[in-house]
Order: sequence, then C-alpha cells, then structure tokens
Amino acid sequence: MIALSAAAAIGGILVGVIGFAMSYSTLSDVALNSWGFSKHLAPWFPVGVDASIVAFLALDLYLVRKGTPWHVLRLAAHTMTGATIWFNASSQGSIHADPVRAVAHGAMPFLFVIGVEAGRRLVIHKARLEAGTASDRVPLHRWVLSPVKTPKFYRTMRLTGVTSYLEMVRREQELLAYELWLKRKYDGDLSKATEDERLPMTMARYGYTVAQALAMPDEQDRAAEARREEAERRQLEAETRRKKAQSEAEAEALRADGVVEQVKAEVEGATGQARARAEAQVTAAERAAKLEEQALETAATAEARARTATAERLEAQERKAKAEIDLEAAELEQQAADKRRAIEEADKVAAAEAAAIDTQTIAIARKATAEADEAAAKTELAAAETRKAATEKNRLAAEDREREQTALANAERARLAAAEADKAAAETRLAAAEIEKRAVEAEDIAKLKPRERAVRRVARMILATPDQMPEQLLLSDIQAALEVTSSATASEYRTEAGELLAAGYRP
Repeated sequence: MIALSAAAAIGGILVGVIGFAMSYSTLSDVALNSWGFSKHLAPWFPVGVDASIVAFLALDLYLVRKGTPWHVLRLAAHTMTGATIWFNASSQGSIHADPVRAVAHGAMPFLFVIGVEAGRRLVIHKARLEAGTASDRVPLHRWVLSPVKTPKFYRTMRLTGVTSYLEMVRREQELLAYELWLKRKYDGDLSKATEDERLPMTMARYGYTVAQALAMPDEQDRAAEARREEAERRQLEAETRRKKAQSEAEAEALRADGVVEQVKAEVEGATGQARARAEAQVTAAERAAKLEEQALETAATAEARARTATAERLEAQERKAKAEIDLEAAELEQQAADKRRAIEEADKVAAAEAAAIDTQTIAIARKATAEADEAAAKTELAAAETRKAATEKNRLAAEDREREQTALANAERARLAAAEADKAAAETRLAAAEIEKRAVEAEDIAKLKPRERAVRRVARMILATPDQMPEQLLLSDIQAALEVTSSATASEYRTEAGELLAAGYRP
C-alpha cells in the first residue's frame, strides 16, 4: 500500500507538471499569436487558467476534509478543466481536420483531473471512515439482475442509515427467514400471528432488525416500568421535599417566635431602662431643685448675716474713729485750757508785781504773755484743722459706706438673678425630664424599636438647643446620652432626628 501510494503520488505529480507545462507553452503561444494577447499578458493567461483549476480543486478537497463540501467549487474546477482541454485541442487548428492532434494536446489536462478526482474520492472515503459514516454502494450487478426489488432495497438502505451493503443483505435474509418460520407456525396464515409476532415485518421499513423488533414489547414494558418507577421516585422526592419544606417552615416559625420573644424582652428591658432613667432624671431634677432652693435660702441667709456683720463692723469702726477724734479734740481743748490758765496766772502775777517790778520786767512779762497767746492761737488752729480732717474723714467714710452698700446691693441683685436663672434652669430640666418621661411612656405604648426610640431621644435633645438646629447638638453629647461608641452611628441618629423634626415631630 505504501508503494502504491508513493507510485500514485509521484505519477500524479508528473502528470500534473507535464500537463501544466504543455498547457502553458501551448496556450501562451496561441494567446500571443492567434487570440490577440499582448506580449506581456500572453504568458499570464495559461497561468491564470491552470492556477484556477488547482485552487478550486485544492479548496474543494480542503472543504471535503473538513466535512463541509461545496459542489460549486468542484463544478468550477471541472469547467475550467474543460475550457483548458478545449483551448489546447483547438490551438493547432480545426479539431475535425486533425482529431488525433487535438486529442494529444487535450489529453494531459484530462488525465490531471482524473487523478484529482481519484484523490478526492480517497479523501472523502477516509473522512467517512473516520466519522463512521462510510457506506457501501449497491453493486451494479444487483441493479441488473434485480431491477424491480433493488430500488426498494436501496431506498430502505438510505432512509434507515445502513451504510453497509452486506449488513442490509443480512437483515433482508433474517426477515425472510423469520417470515417463513412464522408461516410454518401458523400453516401459512400470517393473520393468525399476534401483533407482537408481526412486528419485524412492520418495523423493517424503519431500519429495525428482527431481534430489535421482537424485543420492542419487552423494551417498551421495561421503559414503562422505568417511567412508572421514575414517577414514583419523583413523587416520593416531592413528598420528601414538601415535608422538609414544612419542617423548615415550622422551624423558621419557631425561630421567628423566638426572635420575637427576644425582641420583646429586649424592648421591655430597654423600656424599663429608659423608664428607670427617666424616673431617675426626674428624681434627680427634683432633688437638684430642692437643693438649689435650700442653697438659695442658705446663701440669702448667709448674705444677710454678712451684710449685718459688715454694717456692725463699719459702725464700730465709725464709733472708734469718732471716739479717737473726740479724744484728740478733748486733749487739744485741755491743752488750750491749760494754756489759758497759765496765761491768766501770768496776768495775775504781772498785775500783782506791776507796781514793784520795773519797766523791763513788765516788758518781759508782756512778751511772755504775747508768746503764750500766740501758742494758744496755734493750738486752737491745730484743733480746728484736726476737726476739719475728722469731718473730711467722716465724709469719705460715709462715701465708702455708700459705695460698699451700692456694691452689696448690686451683688445682691446679681445673686438674685443667678438664683432666678438657676431656678429657671432647674424648672427647665424638670420640665424636660417630665417631657422625656411622657415621651418614653408614649414610645412604650407605640412599641417602637430601640433605634426609633434613640432617634426620638436625639430629636428631643435637638429641641433643647437654643436654635433647635441639628448641627448645634454635638456628637459627643449624643454618644454620652445614648451610650454609643461610634461617631458615625451618632451622626446617623442626628440626621434621622433632623428629618423626624422636619416631618413635624414634637414630643
């Protein structure tokens, strides 16, 4: 086989090369000399014709090898081959005048096409063998020897997909033998046979063998049993799935009940905690208010006592200063009286001794008297200045007392205002605690979720700000009030609270 294949390949190549060489020489000469081609185009004419043949045949073989043949390519290749044969045969003149010469020139392209068709047949047969679709042809002698039954035989072979001629003959023989056996069983009357026994004759036209046709009832029964079992299995699976789904639904319902109970417990716990916190806030606010009132009373009493002690201290200081001034004035007046007594005594001495003492002595006495008068005048002047200084000191002390009383009055008013503000703040906190308590009770009645409670609490905190704007409420205050650690969560609460207030929420 290898030697035959090598010989066929070498021979085919030689035939093709020689044929194309002869065709090229012949067609280029006749195209230049007889058909009016130019000297440049004449050599390309045979190349185009022969190359088209090779290209079409090669592409046809490629498509056949891929299992998608296109008969147009084969027809085009054969057409160009016929044209080449005609061009070569008629290149030497009239075909009728010298037919041998014409055949000699046209034989080589024809032989090349024969070789290509042989290769094509081999490729197609190999591809069918690889695909398992190779088929035998009905021999020619059967068509000749049995021209009436052979078309029916061929039709059944092609319609039923039987690719082997011998296999089709064997089936025909088996069917004939079974039919003869059945006739012998029922004494030549096939109408007595059952439908199952007549199945091979009925199903033969559809490609069933005798064994396959006779096995059909059992196969159908087994298939029906399999279908019934499959239906029962699917029904059992459906029932199992239904029970499983029902069990899962019951389990899910139980889990949901558990979750509901857990949520109820959490809500009740959160409600109790919120109520306890609200009551604690109310109690703390009341206690703070009482303590603030007591502190205010204590502060007022202490301030009254302080004012009394200050007034008594100032009065004692005034009395002491007045006593000191009176004492100084008394001492000055005593000194002046002593001076006057000394002067009077000097006058008496001077008068008593006037007669006995000479003029010089009188002059000295008079001088002493004048000096005493001058000293007394100075003493009286000092006493007057002392009294003036005491009066000025009393005036300044009175102004200081007035300023101190004004400062005390202002401090008293400031303390009263602070006390009023503290009392108002305490009342505000008490009112806020009352509002918080009522809001918690309302939330308990509404059975709100913990997050909704938290949002409403933040909304009430926003309402407690001066301008009632969400941006004025610090996230740290929200975290401290709600006992959350995430600032993002506090920001979400503040945003939702702002939206709730914008929607008209008021506690």
